[in-house]
Amino acid sequence: QVQLMESGGGSVQAGGSLRLSCEISGFLDNRLCKAWFRQEPGKEREGVAGLCLAGATLYADFVEGRFTISQDNAKNTLYLQMDSLKPEDTAMYYCAAQSVGDYEPWYSLQKYAYWGQGAQVTVSS
Repeated sequence: QVQLMESGGGSVQAGGSLRLSCEISGFLDNRLCKAWFRQEPGKEREGVAGLCLAGATLYADFVEGRFTISQDNAKNTLYLQMDSLKPEDTAMYYCAAQSVGDYEPWYSLQKYAYWGQGAQVTVSS
């Protein structure tokens, strides 16, 4: 059974940084995608960054080079380094992992079978 658990959320002032971690238990094929999503109250969950095909990184346009997705295979942990944070980055952040290959784009919710419980990120102006 695969389980994902986020940590590292918190409150920060605009311009600050946070690093989210997602510890993954259970076996996952590293050729499949993992990703970070976020969701504000009353809004749809949206893709932030994806890590696919054993190393390819993909980002939403709004990231604008401020975030970096990475993984440590030895620790079975996915990371999202967030720099130059803005108040509009305030949201619940979720990590997600794919279970089987498909043709859905990395930012599609339907692509991912496994989800973490979420970590709150709050950025104040």
